[in-house]
Amino acid sequence: MNTLPLIVILGPTASGKTRRAVELARIINAEIISADSRQIYRHMDLGTGKDIEEYGDVPYHLIDICPPGYKYNLFEFLRDYKAAENDIRARGRNVVLCGGTGLYIETVLKGIELPPVPQNPELRRELETKSLDELTDILRQYKTLHNTTDVDSVKRAVRAIEIQKYYHENPQLQAAATPHPMTNVVIVGVEISRDERRNRISSRLDARIDSGMIDEVRDLIYKHGVPAEDLIYYGLEYKFLTKYVIGEIPRDEMREQLEIAIHQFAKRQMTWFRGMERRGFNINWIPYDLPSEEFNERILDLCASGDYKE
Repeated sequence: MNTLPLIVILGPTASGKTRRAVELARIINAEIISADSRQIYRHMDLGTGKDIEEYGDVPYHLIDICPPGYKYNLFEFLRDYKAAENDIRARGRNVVLCGGTGLYIETVLKGIELPPVPQNPELRRELETKSLDELTDILRQYKTLHNTTDVDSVKRAVRAIEIQKYYHENPQLQAAATPHPMTNVVIVGVEISRDERRNRISSRLDARIDSGMIDEVRDLIYKHGVPAEDLIYYGLEYKFLTKYVIGEIPRDEMREQLEIAIHQFAKRQMTWFRGMERRGFNINWIPYDLPSEEFNERILDLCASGDYKE
């Protein structure tokens, strides 16, 4: 197989994108780079939906690379993505970027390089007593907020302010963060209806709870020593399961709130992807239930046509 453009397979949670990426990788001599902001953590398996067994003999990257409790960020992802891509290409193999973290995927496709931003202890002390609303107002003074990713927790808002203040004080660094959009890329979206997506999310949630997701959280807290507040920081499964494990909410409430939160998360993912299309990214949507051979043929046709460069 000749060298192909970067192939991105994205989609909302429970759309089956990992399986599609693996099936494609097998026939195009490719390795997979994960674009999932939580699958990087070790011991956080069921809650993040790693489904490692799906990869089989297909090599994957950026999964299980950090200890639980670590605060991985966008700068680190871009650094690690580029290192993985260079390594894969140097060995003559193709690259499939697969995941549902729109921020990670879009930043890669924009060709943005972020300089490292050091911590600012003095600034953090100034901000530590402020509420999330106050922090949000401060962040708005530095940039326009197009989404709520930076302000969905106090810790993230403080870090976002820290980064923007650093850029403001070092304007020469903004050149590195200027987009240089990739052109040699095919973006594929796994298309699934809202009703089917909701059904798959609900059934998958029950299966993961039955498979030991609660015990996974208990182990993270009591065996690996991850503070409960750090797990809550990761949101979704870890937020609600942790609250259940430490006795803040009953099991039925945990299950109900978690299901609602995952549905809302999937909706936000789709909102991001639609936003990418409005921002000029050509996402080729392919039905999730298409037979594997036809699904892969469509992707290879896109690679061969060169239309993705428009």
